[in-house]
Amino acid sequence: MRLIHTSDWHLGQTLHGQEREYEHRCFLNWLLQQLQQHRSDALLIAGDVFDNPNPSVSAQELLYDFILRAHQQNPQLQIVMIAGNHDSGARIELPAPLMQSLNTHALGRVYGQEPSDYQRLCLPLRNAQGSIEAWCLAIPFLRPTEIIGQRLGSQYLEAAQQVHLELLEQAEHKRQAGQALIALTHTHLIGGVISEDSERNICIGNAEAMPASLFPESISYVALGHLHRPQQVGGQNRLRYSGAPIPLSFTEANYPHQVLCVELQGEQLQNIHSVPVPRAVNMQRLGPAPLDQILTHIQALPQHQGPQETYPWLEIRVQLEEPLPDLRPRLEAALGDKHYRLIRINPLYPALHQTPTEPLIELDQIAPDELFSRAWAEQHSGHPPSPELMNDFAQLIQQVNLTEETTL
Repeated sequence: MRLIHTSDWHLGQTLHGQEREYEHRCFLNWLLQQLQQHRSDALLIAGDVFDNPNPSVSAQELLYDFILRAHQQNPQLQIVMIAGNHDSGARIELPAPLMQSLNTHALGRVYGQEPSDYQRLCLPLRNAQGSIEAWCLAIPFLRPTEIIGQRLGSQYLEAAQQVHLELLEQAEHKRQAGQALIALTHTHLIGGVISEDSERNICIGNAEAMPASLFPESISYVALGHLHRPQQVGGQNRLRYSGAPIPLSFTEANYPHQVLCVELQGEQLQNIHSVPVPRAVNMQRLGPAPLDQILTHIQALPQHQGPQETYPWLEIRVQLEEPLPDLRPRLEAALGDKHYRLIRINPLYPALHQTPTEPLIELDQIAPDELFSRAWAEQHSGHPPSPELMNDFAQLIQQVNLTEETTL
C-alpha cells in the first residue's frame, strides 16, 4: 500500500498582509501530479488545512477543487483529512456527507463522551483491488472542551490518553492479520522541534506536548501534523511530521518543504521517502546589517525574471542608530526594477536606546497566551502571571474557539 502524508497547508494564510493563493495553488497542482506518479492508494492530510477557523471563500474553493480533481484523476484514491488547531472542526466536517461521494473522509471533532464515536474515527484503507490493507486511526486536534469530562477524565492529558487507548482498542478489534494500523493526528509530541514564530501552542496549561508513548509499536506509521519543520520524533522512523508545504514565515524560508511517500507491506513499514515541494515563490532575507551594507546587498540582488505573482518576498533587517522616516523609500528606490516584494522592514536599534530596541511584533507572530503574559507582566511590575491564571486564560481561549464553531 502506498500513502502520501502531508499537513499544515494553511490555506488562506497571508504573509504580512499578502495573499499566498498562488503558492498554494501551485502546490496543489504539483500534489495532484505526485498522487498520479506514485500511484498512491491514500492521501493523509494531518490538520491545519486552513489558516483560521473562518477561511475565505477562495481558500475553501482551493480545497474542494483539489479534492474534486483528485477524485476525477483516480476515483479509487482515498483522502483522509482531519482538523488541526487552526481549523474549525465544525467547518471541516460540514461538507463531509458530500465529500464521502468523492471517497474523502473529513473528520473535525472527537465526541469523547460518546464511545460509539470511535467507529467513525477508525477508517479502512483499501488497495487498488479494493481489499482492506490498513486501518487509519483518524484523530483530529483534541480540544479540551470536547474530551474533558466525567467519562474520560478531568485533566487534558488523562483524557487524551484515554481517547487514544479506546480508539486503538477499536482498531485492534477491527483489523485482521496482515492489516496495518496507521495513526493520523495533529498534535505536538514531546521531542518535536517547533518553529521560531509559526506554530501556536495548542493545549492548555502544561499539557501542550504529548508523549510518543500514545502510539505503541503496533501502529506501523504515525502521520503527524502541527510542526512545520519536517522531522521524525524520538529517533523513531515511524513517527513523522511531514512539515508545511510552503514557508509560512521568513523563519521557515530555509526549511526543506516536502511530502512523505510511505509504503507498507502487510503490517510492516517498508519505506518512507521525502519528495521536495518546488518553491513557487522564493523568500529572501537581508541582514541584520547596517544600512550601508543593506544597500550594497540590495545592489547585488539579481533581477527577478517572471510574472508578478512569482516575485520573491523580501524581508530586510536593518541596524539603525535612530529611526529613519524615509527608510522605506530609500530601500524601495535601491530595489528599483529588480522585482522583489518588500513586505517587511525590521529596524534594529542599539541596546542603549531601550525604547525602540525591540521591533514591533505583529499580532500574527505571537500566540494569545504569550500576548496575555506580556500584558500582565507590564501591568504588574514585571511579575509574570501564575500557572493557574495562565490555565484559566487558556480555557477561556478554548471557549471562544468553541463559540466560533457553534455559530457555523
